[in-house]
Amino acid sequence: MSLYSEKVMDHFKHPRNVGVIENADGVGEVGNAKCGDIMKIYLKIDGDIISDVKFETFGCGSAIASSSMATELIKGKPLSEALTLTNKAVAEALDGLPAYKMHCSVLAEEAIKAAIKDYYEKNGIEYDRELFKESSCAHCEDHE
Repeated sequence: MSLYSEKVMDHFKHPRNVGVIENADGVGEVGNAKCGDIMKIYLKIDGDIISDVKFETFGCGSAIASSSMATELIKGKPLSEALTLTNKAVAEALDGLPAYKMHCSVLAEEAIKAAIKDYYEKNGIEYDRELFKESSCAHCEDHE
């Protein structure tokens, strides 16, 4: 049995939405250079809809696949729906990740939330701070 699902390999070898959005409405960067995974998400928002999303990820295949899948899952969605995306949903959409790589899906979730928070703050939009509580990635904390 392969360590990674076909979907993980596909999103790693052929990532979707790679790149930068110039003058993005929201940008979120998360990760830890010591653990080796850094994700940056760029959002273009029209009304309340994520009309475009791009990412740059420095990290392993699971980090790239998680970023790619997460962007696919939120593109065209309202901000409120994007905020409900969980790392488990990202991993499930990839047909699973090895347990020791689940932190990659956590980073994808956190990068999206950070980009949305950035958008809210740039535009003076009130938001529920509870939705943006920083979680901690045990894998990354091990490398601090």
